[in-house]
Amino acid sequence: MNPDGRPLILLTNDDGIGSPGLWAAAEALSQIGYVTVAAPRDQSTGAGRSMPITSDGIIREEQVEVGGKTWTVYAVGGTPAQTVQHAILELLPRRPDLVVAGINYGENLTTGVTMSGTVGAALEGAAFGIPSLAISLEMDSRFFHTHDQAIEFSTAAHFAALFGRLLLSTPHVGDVDVLKVDIPADATPATAWQMTRLSHTMYYHPVMPERRSLTDPGRVGYSVSPERDHLEPDSDVYVLRVARQISVTPLSLDLTSRADFPSLEKQLRAGPSAG
Repeated sequence: MNPDGRPLILLTNDDGIGSPGLWAAAEALSQIGYVTVAAPRDQSTGAGRSMPITSDGIIREEQVEVGGKTWTVYAVGGTPAQTVQHAILELLPRRPDLVVAGINYGENLTTGVTMSGTVGAALEGAAFGIPSLAISLEMDSRFFHTHDQAIEFSTAAHFAALFGRLLLSTPHVGDVDVLKVDIPADATPATAWQMTRLSHTMYYHPVMPERRSLTDPGRVGYSVSPERDHLEPDSDVYVLRVARQISVTPLSLDLTSRADFPSLEKQLRAGPSAG
């Protein structure tokens, strides 16, 4: 049992233990439950739900000040998903009532969310059967891999607590394992939210490395350029980038296609078309 009898909340992220977005979420969530913070020791953006065998799994306690109080938190040598595993298996007194990942530096949109460490951590929590929330704040891409202190997280923290409270009080809905929440940069606590689905348009476009030889070091970069002419009105990108409202996308661990199985099987069994 947690010390005060309130709901037990595990908070993590993919930006690392030093992220201001993490502490904004911690303070807000502490109003609705007892929060334990376990986050990757290192910046882990783009880690998805990966489980690399190279992670050392070392866990170190750190002391930080949150809302005028000193918290003991945990820096984990692993990805966001691995951090969730360590926290549930080794750090918490029991299985938490809620897992929250965020607040992320940068929006997580479209089918590319499988690359997101924020979403990956929430999916790992969901795999344990725990209601899970992934929350991200839209911002200029130059801030994505930073801990820039100028970013204002108060509105995103407000919605982290709002949706955290809703998940704690709402019966589980089948096929909804994670709520993915994306907050516009100019949102206020009064900004409306909409249920959305993942857009099929590409949002983060890969950019070829600049190098003279394939044997030179080179990383694939990316540009942020939503294809506005092809955005679906009920999609996460449209609601965030065009409507300027908060996108709330229910995600399922079940990646099975919703195609009509009999029709698909018939088509596959028919083989190549003649001619």
